[in-house]
Amino acid sequence: MVETVQGLIADHPEDAPALGAPGRDWLTYGGLRALSDRVSTALHAAGVGKGDRVAIVLPNGPEMAAAFFTIAQSAVTAPLNPAYREEEFAFYLEDLKAKAVVLMAGEEGPACAAAQKLGIAILRLTRDDTAPAGSFALQAETSAGTADTAHPGADDVALILHTSGTTSRPKIVPLLHSNVAASAQNISASLALTPEDRCLNVMPLFHIHGLVAAVSATFAAGGQVWCAPGFDALKFFGWLRDADPTWYTAVPTMHQTILSRAGRNGEIIEKARLRFLRSSSASLPGPVMTELANTFGAPVIEGYGMTEAAHQMCSNPLPPRAQKPGAVGVPAGPEVRVADETVPKLLDGGVGEVVISGPNVTPGYENNPTANAGAFFEAEGKRWFRTGDQGAFDTDGYLALTGRLKEIINRGGEKVSPLEVDDVLSAHPDVAQALTFAVPHDKLGEEVAAAIVLRDGKEISERDIRNFVAERLADFKVPRKVVILDEIPKGATGKLQRIGLAEKLGLVKEAAS
Repeated sequence: MVETVQGLIADHPEDAPALGAPGRDWLTYGGLRALSDRVSTALHAAGVGKGDRVAIVLPNGPEMAAAFFTIAQSAVTAPLNPAYREEEFAFYLEDLKAKAVVLMAGEEGPACAAAQKLGIAILRLTRDDTAPAGSFALQAETSAGTADTAHPGADDVALILHTSGTTSRPKIVPLLHSNVAASAQNISASLALTPEDRCLNVMPLFHIHGLVAAVSATFAAGGQVWCAPGFDALKFFGWLRDADPTWYTAVPTMHQTILSRAGRNGEIIEKARLRFLRSSSASLPGPVMTELANTFGAPVIEGYGMTEAAHQMCSNPLPPRAQKPGAVGVPAGPEVRVADETVPKLLDGGVGEVVISGPNVTPGYENNPTANAGAFFEAEGKRWFRTGDQGAFDTDGYLALTGRLKEIINRGGEKVSPLEVDDVLSAHPDVAQALTFAVPHDKLGEEVAAAIVLRDGKEISERDIRNFVAERLADFKVPRKVVILDEIPKGATGKLQRIGLAEKLGLVKEAAS
C-alpha cells in the first residue's frame, strides 16, 4: 500500500500520459515527476519546505492539479477558493499560518492584497500554453526564509482544508500523506480504475472531491486526467467529445444541468465511451440517477464522502452489483458503522449516526480539542469519527442517509456555516439579530436563507442585506432569501432554532412551488 502522494506516481511508465487539457499536449508521468523535482527546487530556494504551509489560489485547470500534486511532495498544500473576497483570504491565510501563497503571474486581486498585508511570501506561477498541460514554473517575489528540504513521509501533513462546523470559526482539517494516499487507492479500487481509464474533471480543485476522487485516484491507477477549466454546461458536451473520457465525476447539480442539455447532444453521447458516471458531495435524487444511467447508457456510481475522510467513505458498486437510487452505496475503504446519536457506542443495526474508522480518516481537527472530543470516540479497539449524518444499512449492506444531525447548509456540495453568515449579517449597523438557516431547493438540495430583526426605527430592503453580505463573503454563502421579522422564533430555552425554521416561516411550501 502506497503511503505518500509522491508514491502514487512513482512507478508509472515514463511516457504514459497523466494530465491533459483543451488544446494542450499530454503531460506524461515522467514529465510530472520531473516537474515535481523542479517545483521542489523552486520551493526550497524560496525558503519553503517540509511542514511549511503553502496556500494555492489558482483557476481550475491542469496547472492547479499539477500544483497541488507537486507542491504536496515538498510542503503542505492549502488550496483556497479563488472566488473569496479579501476579508476571507485574510482569515484563511492567517488561520492556516501560511508561509507562502501561489498566485498566477500578474494576479493582483484580493488574495494578493491579503497576502501582502499579512507579509506572506508570494510565489508566482507562470504557465507556457505551448508546453504540455499542467507545466509551470514557480518564481518567488520574496524569500520566505529557510526550509527543511527533507521529503515528507506518511505521517506528515499533505493537505489542509477548512470545513464548516457548528461554531462560527471553520475548522482546520489536516490530512496526512497516508490519508490522501489511502483514499486515492480506495477510490481507484472501488471504481476498478486502470491505466486505460481517462477522467474528465469538471470539479473545482480547491475541494476534496476534485483533488482526491478525480486527480489522486486516477494517478494512483496510472490513468489520465483531462482537466476542464471548471464546469460549463454549454461546453461540457464539446469536452466530452474532445477528451474521450471513460468516466467523469460531478455533484448532482452539475449532472442535472448536463441532463437538461443531453437531448441536443445525442450524437456525442452515442459516440462516448463512458464506462460509468460518478456523483458525490451531495445526495443524488433517485430519479436523476435513473435518468443519467438511461441517457448515457452507463451505470451511475454515487459516492459518499467528506473532507475529514479525505473524501470517500461509501460507494455504489460497479456492475454486476446493483446501483441503488437513494442509497450512497456500501463501505468503500474505511469501516462504516452506525452509532448511538447521544452515547458514544456502536449499534448492531437500525438508524443511527454514521461513523467511520480507517487509514483515510484525519487524525483530528487542528488546535481544536473541543471539536475533537465531540467528533471522535473509541470502541472495539478502534478510533471512530462521527460524521454528523444519520443513516441505516439495508439487508444488502447499502447505506441510506436519513437525516442531517448538523446544522451545516449543504448548497449543492458547497458547505456553508450558518454562524459565519450570521456574523456578517450581525455586523450590519441596522441589524439587531440574525439567524441563517437552510431552505429546501429542488436542484441544490439546500439553499441559504436568513431571518433578521432590524434595529428600532430602521428600514432596509432584502436586496440591501444581500448586497452587504455579497461584499464580504463568496457568492455561494449569500442568502438567496432574507425574511425580515419582528421576532425570530425561539425554542423552550430561549435559544434561536435553526432546525425547522424554514417550516415555521412557511418557506418549505414556497420552495417546493
